[in-house]
Amino acid sequence: MARSWWGWGNVEDAVRGAELTALLDRVRPLSAAEPADHPPPAVADLDLPPPRVAPPASLAALCSADPADRAAHAHGKAFRDVVRNLHGDLRHPPDLVARPRRERDVADLLDWCTRENIAAIPYGGGSSVVGGVEPRCPGHRAAVTLDLERLDAVLEVDATSRAARIQAGVYGPRLAARLRPHGLALRHFPQSYEFSTLGGWLATRAGGHYATLHTHIDDLVESLRVVSPAGTGESRRLPGSGAGPSPDRLFLGSEGALGVITEAWLRLQPRPRWRARASVRFADFAAAVAATRAVAQSGLHPANCRLLDPAEALVNAGVTVGGGVLVLGFESADHPVGDRLARALELCRDHGGEPDGAPDAPDAPDAPGEPAADGGGAGAAWRSAFLRMPYQRDALARHGMVVETFETACTWDAFDALHHGVTAAAHRAVRETTGGAGVVTCRFTHVYPDGPAPYFGVVAPGRWGSTVAQWDDIKAAVSEAIAAHGGTITHHHAVGRDHRPWYDRQRPDPFAAALTAAKSALDPAGVLNPGVLVPAR
Repeated sequence: MARSWWGWGNVEDAVRGAELTALLDRVRPLSAAEPADHPPPAVADLDLPPPRVAPPASLAALCSADPADRAAHAHGKAFRDVVRNLHGDLRHPPDLVARPRRERDVADLLDWCTRENIAAIPYGGGSSVVGGVEPRCPGHRAAVTLDLERLDAVLEVDATSRAARIQAGVYGPRLAARLRPHGLALRHFPQSYEFSTLGGWLATRAGGHYATLHTHIDDLVESLRVVSPAGTGESRRLPGSGAGPSPDRLFLGSEGALGVITEAWLRLQPRPRWRARASVRFADFAAAVAATRAVAQSGLHPANCRLLDPAEALVNAGVTVGGGVLVLGFESADHPVGDRLARALELCRDHGGEPDGAPDAPDAPDAPGEPAADGGGAGAAWRSAFLRMPYQRDALARHGMVVETFETACTWDAFDALHHGVTAAAHRAVRETTGGAGVVTCRFTHVYPDGPAPYFGVVAPGRWGSTVAQWDDIKAAVSEAIAAHGGTITHHHAVGRDHRPWYDRQRPDPFAAALTAAKSALDPAGVLNPGVLVPAR
């Protein structure tokens, strides 16, 4: 299949036909005018600026100046990225795209960039939605994107300790396929799973599909190997250590600003043999939240515990419900889990929840390659929509709609105020920026004993040519509301360049000073992903 240069995923999987008709029918009541399609320009019509540098002969074989390559690496996959691509607005494409074939190539490329004041942008699958891979690098002579896709091997499997040494450029499906013969799996399934890499997950502290326990890639890391302009380092492989601050934690979430993660030892799990799942309907949203909290604090540890508010259930699952739908799933490689699901359903009934039909295939074997269990009924409908959401976002963006998401996390005691504050801010910003009504949805992607990770969505009518500015205004208003109510500016989407203003306010000043010092020590010339996490020099 062919990857789309301008939008999400594969060209062949784009929304079309009956799916497109149904999608436009759902959003048509929001817009006074009939949505018109704006197809993407051809790469040949983009008028990209010529490369400002040429690689030395020793690196030339690794580098590409092909316009299609440069265009595909110019932006991430946020709404504002997609719309700018649709307008042919690629102001800062990389001058070159370099694909190292071995770790030594990474070091050589960084040496060249350091000598010549060239920004080096580490790149996994390019699925960033926060400006994390965009070469916005004023003050540098040029920009080179380091695409690690050729470093994609599973180098070693330790079946005894259930771990594997894996290169950072491997994509999710390929990683799963290479571990399957060993009966093991990473079981980390972000929504971008098909189009993102291990290195990208590590560099952004990605959140996976699990709602509890192994929620972030951090939980699965045994050790890291990182190449920086100051040298190459590798942490010792250990199940745990109290020897000072963790070296791995410095690079997890560093977004390529401190070094290039080239490989890692990851903790693996046996492939699940049992699963049980169900979805539960509620007539009252507050009761649904209370039930979700009860499950999160019960010690049952569901693989999936995803609460959809009524708007999310309707827009993305086609389910009409008064208070929301809780999607529950359990899985295990060691024992049946039907009893855990039964207890979770009891907790839901204590708060007025009613299962959406019979539990789906309790204790049925897990299907190969599938992520953690999703509930049947409404849950199954939502999961099907979940996999199509990025493609549908792109289709609506082509038709002049403002469609995007933002996520956070807070403690349970703060959720009610945050939910009301963020929802009100989003509705107000939609009215002020678009002049029309919009839909604001909310779901929980992950839950912890002390709080949820709410994930909000906005669908609103836009004015073609102004939708990026409209979204930026909505995003700023929502981000201010999140900060005002004590939430984090990001739970799993990373900081990038787009979240920097709020991240700077969220982190403690002494930590900011320490991070800046670490950047100076590891990247003295400031060439690694300038402007991400700390100000560019």
